[in-house]
Amino acid sequence: MKSRNSKSRSAARLAAVQALYQMDMEKVGLARLLDEFHAHRLGAEIEDAQYADAEVDFFDDVVAGVDARREEIDALIESKLGEMWKMGRLDKTMLQILRCGTYEIIARADVPTGAVIDEYMDVAHAFFDKKDAKFVNGLLDAVAKDVRG
Repeated sequence: MKSRNSKSRSAARLAAVQALYQMDMEKVGLARLLDEFHAHRLGAEIEDAQYADAEVDFFDDVVAGVDARREEIDALIESKLGEMWKMGRLDKTMLQILRCGTYEIIARADVPTGAVIDEYMDVAHAFFDKKDAKFVNGLLDAVAKDVRG
């Protein structure tokens, strides 16, 4: 069973993926996006669904970090895709999951590699089938081996 702290981090990761997806689809600026999520999404009740309280500082770090380091992150992801794969072929939600996980691997040394991979596999399970979650596992593991050794 997850502790309250790890549940709030899990909620922050899921919200970060959703926020970055929205940023890409609607071309929303970072400040406006963070304001919207702080005011209306994190820990809010929407259509009778209670969103878990997310660790706001962690959410902000992941979203702002992915936004700031997008080129570096995308280059790392692309270097781990097979020859037949290009970034444009990735599902837009899958791309955000991979970006968030890669960001944590390169920038959040305080979070163990296994925790990062497990958490983003869980996020992938919310949107995709097992095969796609295994793809997240394999790609993030390959990134981690390069970055963290």
